[in-house]
Amino acid sequence: MHIPKNMEMTGEDAIKAFISDYGFGVLVSNDLNATHLPLIYEAEEEALGCLYGHFGKANAHWKVTENQRVVVIFNGPHSYISPSWYETKPAVPTWNYSAVHCYGVLKLLSDKENEWAMKQLVAKYEPDLLDAPEMMPNDYQAKLRQSVVGFKIVVDDIHAKEKLGQHRKSDDQTGVFAALSDSTNPNDIALSAYMKKRNLGIGNK
Repeated sequence: MHIPKNMEMTGEDAIKAFISDYGFGVLVSNDLNATHLPLIYEAEEEALGCLYGHFGKANAHWKVTENQRVVVIFNGPHSYISPSWYETKPAVPTWNYSAVHCYGVLKLLSDKENEWAMKQLVAKYEPDLLDAPEMMPNDYQAKLRQSVVGFKIVVDDIHAKEKLGQHRKSDDQTGVFAALSDSTNPNDIALSAYMKKRNLGIGNK
């Protein structure tokens, strides 16, 4: 991913939070196969952390990814930016976005390891289910795990980018941020909230 220096997302905490918040990624292998799936990031494992997830066994993608280097793409908020929102003229339309790419080697998990990894996913998105055996009995979970293939990716490189208009003049940033904030488009609203949270592209240059 091309990342100009003024658009690089830096800081381990920021990247870890991004992957946690936008953890539904796209796993791409060397043969350009892609699978969309939720992942858990264990940042303290190995040098750059590990990603855990699982394929449906019917998805043949797992057969070609074992011990192969892959990339996982995590997308954050993004939206169209109109040139009419800028104070500076002339200007052209663009698209603002945030994204993190994680590279690493994929290893398949044992059933015991996969059981742990799947529980981490449940704990993240609906922890109460872990204490609801009537909803997810242990034998039912064990049966369903036979239809998936768990994996972890040992991350060896991370590219992180935030293209939020932070390189433009303060008045241009203010115009964009105001237009996004006043919009009723869900993408615009999500992007403006992200910009405010990250304190980027909101006119405080």
